[in-house]
Amino acid sequence: MSPWLVLSLIALYFGVLILISKFTAKSGGNDEFFLGNRQSPWYVVAFGMIGTSLSGVTFISVPGWVANSQFSYMQMVLGYLLGYAVIALVLMPMYYRLQLTSIYSYFQDRFGNLSYKTAAACFLLSRIVGAAFRLYLVAVVLNYAVVERFWPSNIQLLEEYGIDLRFPLTVIITIVLIFLYTAKGGIKTIIWTDTLQTAFMLTAVGVTVYLIGSYFGWSLSEIIDQVQASEYSKVWFFEDIKDARFFWKNFLGGMFITIVMTGMDQDMMQKNLSCRNIGEAQKNMFGLSFTLVIVNLMFLSLGVLLYKYAAETGMTLPEKADELYPMIALDGGLGIVVGILFILGLIAAAYSSADSALAALTTSVCVDFIDIQHKPEQDQIKIRKRVHLSLSAVLVGVILIFKSLDNSSIISDLFKAAGYTYGPLLGMFAFGMMTKRKIKDQYIIPIAIVAPLLTYAFAVYAPQLITGYQTGFELILINGLIMFAGLWSISNNNHGHEALDI
Repeated sequence: MSPWLVLSLIALYFGVLILISKFTAKSGGNDEFFLGNRQSPWYVVAFGMIGTSLSGVTFISVPGWVANSQFSYMQMVLGYLLGYAVIALVLMPMYYRLQLTSIYSYFQDRFGNLSYKTAAACFLLSRIVGAAFRLYLVAVVLNYAVVERFWPSNIQLLEEYGIDLRFPLTVIITIVLIFLYTAKGGIKTIIWTDTLQTAFMLTAVGVTVYLIGSYFGWSLSEIIDQVQASEYSKVWFFEDIKDARFFWKNFLGGMFITIVMTGMDQDMMQKNLSCRNIGEAQKNMFGLSFTLVIVNLMFLSLGVLLYKYAAETGMTLPEKADELYPMIALDGGLGIVVGILFILGLIAAAYSSADSALAALTTSVCVDFIDIQHKPEQDQIKIRKRVHLSLSAVLVGVILIFKSLDNSSIISDLFKAAGYTYGPLLGMFAFGMMTKRKIKDQYIIPIAIVAPLLTYAFAVYAPQLITGYQTGFELILINGLIMFAGLWSISNNNHGHEALDI
């Protein structure tokens, strides 16, 4: 696929996003940037959140993942349903009743100022890591599809020192484009751009499935039969509790990862809080949960078809499973339409997760750490823009660090990282909402550090202590339980300090 065509597609797509931002970003004020003036239609939020929930990680990694994990990922996806129900029925009513801009301000009244800052810091670390993971994977593909084809060898400036500038250039351009169309409208713009991005992503998958089926001469029903009959299509794993694919590890892991990575995440909740009222926000959440089951099943089915197509055409499988879909879409002989839709879907996946992450990170830093709401009104927008720019630079740096580490299976690493960084948030919210105990706020930071460290120790030594045991997505639950126990150890009954009703 011509790099000029890819570059033209990116330019056209970016132009459309800029046009959307012009129509949606009116005043450029902070209420518009942070919460979209609380006027977002729930069905638009729900559809756009599909793209944000999936991101480039799902778009590329899940299809390649079936070779090693089969359809075991669906066990986790089914756990999402229960997690989304908890968010809609327990967490969101509290957020709406308290009229929160940052959801972590809940902890200021419940535990104290240090707990509030600790929770916000956990989010910042978690979302920076998560957004960088997602953008890293997309940047690798864009680097392969565009930059390396314009410059087959490294840019000469630093080649003699063994430093390849092509990947950093790809990352910088990607982040700059995201910054430009989100800088003014923030969440109000993102609600609408995510809708477009989700449409491109799902169209790319649907057309790829159709064209691979056409290559084999299969109808839709035959495609479904071929997927079901595949060696990769096993969903249920109840046999061995030590196996990382064991049902309850994945189901409970999916449930708690959803509760934390959506319900306790400023990025995802900021969109829900932009809905007109709690009723519409709950419609959005339930609609999203059931749609994600179908969409993830589509991605796994695509993975089966990609492996069948590679075997039929005699293609050499890439060393990294994440590279299978890009390789077939761009150079696999399916035609230019698949290549175009893949690039558009990939860009959509990159922007739909990264733009909202950048807006949420900006919101958290401004509200949770700078207390922007207490600054002079004429200074607030200037401060927000500086924070927005600074966080863009931070994302570039973290992505380049991931490049140096060269992760081989991004989706697995993403959820493992979530288990360590989001676990303290799970423990804090659970303790705050399930008990009426008051903690000694000054001890919160050591507890929040020790919990992930003990979780990591469990992951390292569990295979030795429990012969053959493989840790999986249950790590986030273990981390949360350790955090909960730690908070209990520094708490006492205080009848004058009640937990906020849920």
